[in-house]
Amino acid sequence: MELTVVVQNLGVGGLRSVVGETEDRWPALADRIRAARPDLVLLQEAYGWAEFGHRQLARAITDLNLQALPIPPSRSGIVPVLLYRREKLGRWTAWDTGFAGETLHGFGVACFDVGLPAPLSVVSCHLDPFVVDKARAEAKLIATRAYRYGPYALVGGDLNYPPAHPDSPPPDYTAMRPYNIAARTRLPSEAGAPLVPDRRVTEMLSYSGFVDAAWHLYKQHADTRLLATTGTDDRIDAVWTSRPLAPCIADYRLLHEPPGSSDHHGVAVQLDLARADTSDTWDYR
Repeated sequence: MELTVVVQNLGVGGLRSVVGETEDRWPALADRIRAARPDLVLLQEAYGWAEFGHRQLARAITDLNLQALPIPPSRSGIVPVLLYRREKLGRWTAWDTGFAGETLHGFGVACFDVGLPAPLSVVSCHLDPFVVDKARAEAKLIATRAYRYGPYALVGGDLNYPPAHPDSPPPDYTAMRPYNIAARTRLPSEAGAPLVPDRRVTEMLSYSGFVDAAWHLYKQHADTRLLATTGTDDRIDAVWTSRPLAPCIADYRLLHEPPGSSDHHGVAVQLDLARADTSDTWDYR
């Protein structure tokens, strides 16, 4: 089975500007997402999507012709959302929002029977942008919960922090606001130098057994376009798979059009599940 996964930060739900003015960018975002022909859509900043009887969530279901998981619990209200193509993935077999309250924006683990020895688990996440230590704890929690149903897991979203590998391109500090510099770089007194990227959040995903799809393909093809910035100043939006799914990573690209849809580019990753490593299907304990 081949799956296309799209990650997209909507930017204040795609419904408002950063200062709260009405700004309906959803039609442009829907065009961007539809063009990728996704089977899984992992959205972040779905602010306001539960209001007025989940009106915007219902609009997205209709416009994308996809099904949606329930909106997970969120302390901030800036929730991540997960949509899926039922014709490809079937009905979901689990929707686990346990410990969602331990994160700022919330999350849930969706499971699908896709013919692997254990379910495919999928998480749309948005990590704490303010404090690196909190985001690092969230990354560990989400990685652990993604494994709750077995070793075939996928985590994607707005991670808010630099990529894990130290050879990744440096951020564009000229475009970075002071509060993001304070969140995304090591303290000079700790690092011994100013403006050292703090990679510990995504490094935690790697240490937990997850693989950065863009970096995985970059190692194979040495195509620097795979490492392009997704936000205003760094590659902070990503898809990570558990190691048994790493052989499935077949393609990666950014979604740019229409311009102005969001302050984040979208990310599209193609997976060929026939390549999954099924040699060690362990149980969670």
